[in-house]
Amino acid sequence: MSVETIEKPSTIRKLAPRYRVLLHNDDYNSMEHVVQSLIATVPSLTQPQAVSIMMEAHTNGLALVITCALEHAEFYSETLISHGLSSTIEPDE
Repeated sequence: MSVETIEKPSTIRKLAPRYRVLLHNDDYNSMEHVVQSLIATVPSLTQPQAVSIMMEAHTNGLALVITCALEHAEFYSETLISHGLSSTIEPDE
């Protein structure tokens, strides 16, 4: 009696490409509005994190908000834009 070994095909999970959501500085929105918009848009952000992101954008002209999958990045960026902020996404290399 022979015993056959059945091998399961190995599955290699490929991580979905990640994207950076960027916040651009503007001269129109108050710092408080930017912080509140960040917190409302990205629920995982704490107030100190949102303040830090706002200050980085204010000081350097650009700040990283979050890195995530494309669909989430598009949603976050579009939501920030709907709050009157300037936001773009780019691939995380």
